[in-house]
Amino acid sequence: MKLLTNLTQIAAIAATNENENDAFRIFLKQQDSGTIDAIVHDINAVVTPQIDCTQCGNCCRSLMINVTPEETLSLALHLNEKIEIVKEKYIEISAEGQMIVNTIPCHFLADSSCTIYENRFTECREFPHLHKENFTGRLFGTLMYYALCPIIFNVVEALKEKLEFKY
Repeated sequence: MKLLTNLTQIAAIAATNENENDAFRIFLKQQDSGTIDAIVHDINAVVTPQIDCTQCGNCCRSLMINVTPEETLSLALHLNEKIEIVKEKYIEISAEGQMIVNTIPCHFLADSSCTIYENRFTECREFPHLHKENFTGRLFGTLMYYALCPIIFNVVEALKEKLEFKY
């Protein structure tokens, strides 16, 4: 499988495919969720190992990252700072009451690498969430990052091909 990883090309194709992806989302909602999950998991297992996220970091430049209290404590220990200082420097409370990293791009992105990679937040560790169940229930969010994440882009394009989706 030939993968596209150039972010400029992916963004251009994504802009062109916007209506197609809307139609694909509607198409997928009509399919069996378990079947789609199995196909996505298979494609993801092929695509993800071929793309080095640590060389991209595009998600770190564009995602709002939710953080748990436990992760905040872990970060404080890792940075050898008091938790109050870590919260003041790096965390804010969202309108929904969630703790989030207070900047986009992320404070911990240097060049295209995470400076706290071994201690990164769960949301970062699990992104782009293609290994999880209920892919069709997360389509809106997944397609929102289609233009930004080479893994999502390539998995979605391979899924269209596998399902013989025609627009």
